Amino acid sequence: MTDTASTLVRALVASSLALAIMTLIAVTVSTANAAGALAVGRCGAYGQAFDFPSATQARTSALSQCQGSECRVVTDLSRTCAALAVDIVDPCAANGWGRSARLGSAQNGALKACYKDGGKDCVIRTFICDARG
Repeated sequence: MTDTASTLVRALVASSLALAIMTLIAVTVSTANAAGALAVGRCGAYGQAFDFPSATQARTSALSQCQGSECRVVTDLSRTCAALAVDIVDPCAANGWGRSARLGSAQNGALKACYKDGGKDCVIRTFICDARG
């Protein structure tokens, strides 16, 4: 290998390592800031927030997005997912929410809670995951 090619290979390896380190730092910082919340109100109203620096900020954001009456935060998120299900025939009747480390489990929990609340045709209204969910 020539000196020029050897220098070029070293520069390429050094650049690749620098990029990998910067990516790891960015992922670590965004994961450290992972906080979320799901707010639920009447008639299918909801608000959601994810990847906020603190739980308080996530809760405030979720509540501000919830446009219905009687909105309240039903769950906080930290490296988890959440889902809200409503009865599609009458969204003002039954609803349910679920939280889990995996999205599918959160959605299943929300559907089960909706049916338990008296829903007949429950569907997922929304779902969210924070940075690690």
